[in-house]
Amino acid sequence: MDIKEILGKCDHTLLSQTATWAEIKAICDDGMKYHTASVCIPASFVKRAKEYVGERLAICTVIGFPNGYSTSEAKLFETKDAIENGADEIDMVINIGELRAGNEDYVKDEIRLLKQACGDRILKVIIETCLLTEEEKITMCRLVTEAGADYIKTSTGFSTAGATFDDVALFAAHVGPGVKIKAAGGISSIEDAERFIELGASRLGTSRIVKIVKAGEKN
Repeated sequence: MDIKEILGKCDHTLLSQTATWAEIKAICDDGMKYHTASVCIPASFVKRAKEYVGERLAICTVIGFPNGYSTSEAKLFETKDAIENGADEIDMVINIGELRAGNEDYVKDEIRLLKQACGDRILKVIIETCLLTEEEKITMCRLVTEAGADYIKTSTGFSTAGATFDDVALFAAHVGPGVKIKAAGGISSIEDAERFIELGASRLGTSRIVKIVKAGEKN
């Protein structure tokens, strides 16, 4: 698989609590240079990043991150604020406790609420696969589909594990038409990136692929 194709599916990500504007600016520069799908950054940097990149690069941010247990109203405010500041894509974390308690309507209604706020902008739904049973993952494939979101996403990268090949294959078998897949968390090699794409992922949340390409250019 051509490396440009892989880079074009990457949400080049920096969500560290210690991230500075200088570091965010640097990943924006990398995103523009290597033509990544987007940069995924903390909401507090969205306005500056969008002013910096303009229309040269999509800006993605995270909502209810990383735990997902903010109220739906708080997530809605975060989403609207991010969009007003220039966000092109939104990655939201579901309320995992409500899902595990069987409150499917709560989870679906929250996703639908944020998708309505996003309008034509892309909404990706982070379900944190490492905390869920296989049955719960399959349920989330259905709920994401029914709520009208654009993507189902494996992980925040801040919990006990990240994306796995099995989870992406499971998503591919159970999401409805029109729902795409984002693998995120722990994608550390070109070979892994290729495998996730082959299994059905349209996006990869990672900081390492660009770093690998940059390192290769120096050798």
